Amino acid sequence: MATLKLFFSLLMVTVHLTSSMAANRHMLMGNQMIDSNWYDAHATFYGDMSGGDTMQGACGYGDLFKQGYGLQTTALSTALFNNGLTCGACFEIKCFNDPQWCYPKAGSIIVTATNFCPPNYSKSEGNWCNPPLKHFDLSKPMFTKLAYYKAGIIPCLVLQERRSGDVKDVKIKGSSTGSWLQMSRNWGVNWQTGAKLVGQSLSFQVTTRDGKMIKFDNVVPANWQFNQVFDGKTNF
Repeated sequence: MATLKLFFSLLMVTVHLTSSMAANRHMLMGNQMIDSNWYDAHATFYGDMSGGDTMQGACGYGDLFKQGYGLQTTALSTALFNNGLTCGACFEIKCFNDPQWCYPKAGSIIVTATNFCPPNYSKSEGNWCNPPLKHFDLSKPMFTKLAYYKAGIIPCLVLQERRSGDVKDVKIKGSSTGSWLQMSRNWGVNWQTGAKLVGQSLSFQVTTRDGKMIKFDNVVPANWQFNQVFDGKTNF
């Protein structure tokens, strides 16, 4: 039996990294408690200025230029990646407390989580992506908006905002099925169903971690083929 797989690349939300004055603040969104404390983190970069090495990341987005993310992306350490559940979340990052390398008045960058920075247990130090460290491995163009590239690694602050781009639930409905069918997460932003839906137009209900749900009615035409990609034209 064929398995229908889809991914959702249209979901973005901002997580701020700025002043620590917002510490010890929590908000309840939907039925999910959003942690809005400030946390120390670090950032490095990988690849060159073309960003070629950042394509085809672990979240399953494929060509990030075609999906609209470009080079405004980051790989996350184990502590942040959460087995792919954080794919699609956005983070605002500021270089913090390192005047030797931080650009003066550099401001901040906003990046989307599209990849995984794997841990390395083969050496005793410099393993920034090992748990429990919170680490961002940025594309080089994003890193160099904050600091001199020779810095190698910079400190930053992380705050999870009250909105979230992390998809927690997806349901699908065929034009002939009449009822919503639960989909299961395959990995990262990839969701799948084993239902027989060939020849039907498809609708989706997508719910993010903060409890917001958007319905995409008949977004996929009845003549769809496997491995095609469709744009829902709506952002959270």
